[in-house]
Parts: sequence; structure tokens; C-alpha cells
Amino acid sequence: MVGLLPLCATTVFDGKLMKMYPEMGDRLIQFLNSRQEIIHRIHDPMKLGQNKSHLASILDEKKLRRVLEKMLDENEFLSPYGIRSMSRYHAEHPFVMEAGGREYQVKYLPAESDSGMFGGNSNWRGPIWMPVNALIIRSLLNYHSYYGNDFKIECPTGSGNWMNLYGIAEEISRRLSRIFLLDRNNRRPVFGGSGKFQEDPHWRDCILFYEYFHGENGAGLGASHQTGWTGVVALLLHLFATFRPEDTKIGKSGYFDKHAELMKSQSPAGA
Repeated sequence: MVGLLPLCATTVFDGKLMKMYPEMGDRLIQFLNSRQEIIHRIHDPMKLGQNKSHLASILDEKKLRRVLEKMLDENEFLSPYGIRSMSRYHAEHPFVMEAGGREYQVKYLPAESDSGMFGGNSNWRGPIWMPVNALIIRSLLNYHSYYGNDFKIECPTGSGNWMNLYGIAEEISRRLSRIFLLDRNNRRPVFGGSGKFQEDPHWRDCILFYEYFHGENGAGLGASHQTGWTGVVALLLHLFATFRPEDTKIGKSGYFDKHAELMKSQSPAGA
């Protein structure tokens, strides 16, 4: 997941602030011109995208495509239920090191740990975490706001199915939602092998918001009351039900913020 986090460090702006405060714009240009080595390593923030928008991002288009190629590979990060916290590649190819005459390894573990190390759970070594997936989705919508529909990449990698970044964000959201929805066998992946929750009519529709989820089958793991971050799946469902790809053309980074304001206005407190 550490390799995917640079993807999230992005925002889109339309340049109005620099026009309102020209001195600030001049200082930014001076800073960039005096540090050309920075521009060569990141996306050029002065390069215009669709609607004359600017993109602040660590990843330029070439690097972005390389990261997405790995992230959208079902043999690596892309699970049927979202983005894994570690590449599935490391199930057969663990990271191995020797220290003090002993061998240690870190490998892909989709659920609980197979040892007592790191507190006895795998946490970020395979399971799916909702908050980081939400950050990835938000960044993809920002990138789509800048690049538009012309930027396409295979999803899943190697499938021959080419999608724009809005479509990829929606696909990841769809996979996350699948954790909680009834599947073709009339079972909810979130409940795993729990017969009580899967079969009892009094319990099967009582959805639990687990801390994180199994990287292969979507079963809930850890604490079962993490509405503070796993509950964001409700925002994702509402987001893609009420917005369209062209709605990302707001010329600024507030796509999720704008939606959050909309939801607040519809609540009793917001009213």
C-alpha cells in the first residue's frame, strides 16, 4: 500500500486564486523556475489540462500509468472486493531478510496473521481497508477532472477492457459495495462463514461495519463497529448514484467535499 499512497497526493485547481493574487502566482512561478529538478520528478503544475485546469501531483502521466497498472492487476492489488493493502504477488514471493542469524519474511496475508508478530494480526499485509480505498477513489476523480475521458487504462490489467479514470473509480466503489450486498448465492460476503448472520432472517440484514476485510472473500475482520471509516461506503454508493463523469469538471479539488456538503444539507442538522 505504501507504493500506492503517492497516487493520493493530488489536487486540481483552476488558477483563479493566482489571478486574484498575482504576487502569489509570480512567487510560485519563480519557485518552480529556480528548482527545475523538482519539475522533472513530478507532474508540472503549470501544464494545463481540460478546462484549463492545473494538477498538483507527485505522479506525472507516465508514473501514474505505471502505478495504476500494478494497482489494477487482479494478481496484485485489485481484489473482487476493493484494493488490497499488499500485493497478492507476495503470497508466493515474500520479502525475506536475515538478521542475527535468523530469517524473517513478510508475505501477503489476506486475513489474520499466521504468527504472533505485529500484534498477531496482518492489518496492512493483505486485507482491504475502506478509508484508503476511499482516498484512492477521491484521487482518481481528481485525475479524471484534469485528464478527462481521453486518459484510459486497462481495468483489470491485461483484460483488454479500457476505462477512463472515472470508470475505474466507480468500478473500485462497486467492488467495495459488493462486500455488503447479497451475492448470487443470497449471502453477504461481509458475514463470511457466520451461519447466524448469513441465514437467520432476524440477523442477516443487520449490516456490521468491520475494521477491515478479507482480501480474497470480503469477510469482515477486526472490530465490527467501525462506522467512522467503513461507513464511508454509504457515501460512495450515494456519490456514484447521483453524480456523472462530467460533474468532475469543477476545476478544483473539492469533488468529495462538494458531495459531503450536499449530504450535510440533506440531513436534519444541515437543514
